[in-house]
Amino acid sequence: MMSMEEKMIKITNLSKNFGTKSVLKNLSLEIKEGSIFGLVGINGAGKSTFLRLLSGVYKADNGTIMYNDEEVYENEKVKKQIFFLADDPYYTVNTKGIDLFHLYETFYDADEEVFMKYMDLFRLNPHKAINNFSKGMRRQLFIALAISVKPRYLLLDEAFDGLDPLARLAFKRAIIDLNAESKCTVIISSHSLRELEDICDTFGILDKGYIISSGEINEEIEKLHKYQIAFNKEMEENDFSDLDLLSFTKSGRIVKIVVKGESEEIMKKLTDMKPLLIDEIEITFEEFFIYEVESRGYLR
Repeated sequence: MMSMEEKMIKITNLSKNFGTKSVLKNLSLEIKEGSIFGLVGINGAGKSTFLRLLSGVYKADNGTIMYNDEEVYENEKVKKQIFFLADDPYYTVNTKGIDLFHLYETFYDADEEVFMKYMDLFRLNPHKAINNFSKGMRRQLFIALAISVKPRYLLLDEAFDGLDPLARLAFKRAIIDLNAESKCTVIISSHSLRELEDICDTFGILDKGYIISSGEINEEIEKLHKYQIAFNKEMEENDFSDLDLLSFTKSGRIVKIVVKGESEEIMKKLTDMKPLLIDEIEITFEEFFIYEVESRGYLR
C-alpha cells in the first residue's frame, strides 16, 4: 500500500453507465505518480471509457478521480497537466499538422522544436493536410504532439495501433525519455501486451467493469511459475491438487503446468513427485494476463 505522502492518481468506487449499460462498476485503483502504467483488458472491457473519465472528458456517475487530492472533471488546472490521445482523435478535414500544433499550443506550453523533431523522425510533412495521412501516419502525428506538450500525465488509448515496427520503437523510446526527464505519469491501454511489458512498470487488468488485478509487473509475474516436467509414467491434473494450479497440459509423460505461489515450496512438492526432469520456463506479461483472467473464470 502506498503511503499518504506519495503523489498519485486515486480512483475510488468509480461507476459509469450509458443508458442501461453499466460499463464501470465501483472501480478503485491507485496509480503512483511517475509510473508507466499499462491498462489491459479484452475488447469491451471499458478501457476507453476509463481513460475518458481519467482525462475529464466524461463525468462519473458515482465515485471520484483525484489527481493529488484534486478532482479532474471541470478542473482546468488539472486538465492542463493532462494530454489524452484517443484511439481515433478528432481533426477537421483541411487541418495541417502545423495548424494542429498551434491549436494545442494555445492550451499547452508546447515545444515546437520537439514537435518538428518527431515529425522529421516519422518522415511526416507538417504542412500537409491530415486527411491525406494514413491511420498510422495520423497516429504518429498525434504522438509528436503528445511528446511536444511534455504533459505531467499522458493518457494513451491503444497506443501502438497502426504503427510500424520502427515507429513503435521510436515511440517507446520517447515515452521512456519523457518519463525519465520529467517524471511524467504515463497510462497506456493496448492490445499489445508485449509492447507494454517493454516499458511499463505497473499494470491494471480491467474486465467486466472491474479492476481484477493490479500491481508491479515484475512482482506479479514472479508469483507465477511455468514448468515442463518429465515423469516415468503418465500424470493427471488431480496429481497436482496440492498446488495452486492455473494451467495443465500433457503430452504422454511430459506435463506442462503453471502454478501460483512461492518457487521454493512449489519445487519441493514437485521434487517429491520424483520426476525425471524439471525445466522452469519464463512467463511473459501476455501469458500472465491470460492465466490471471482465465483463473478467475472471465474467459470461460
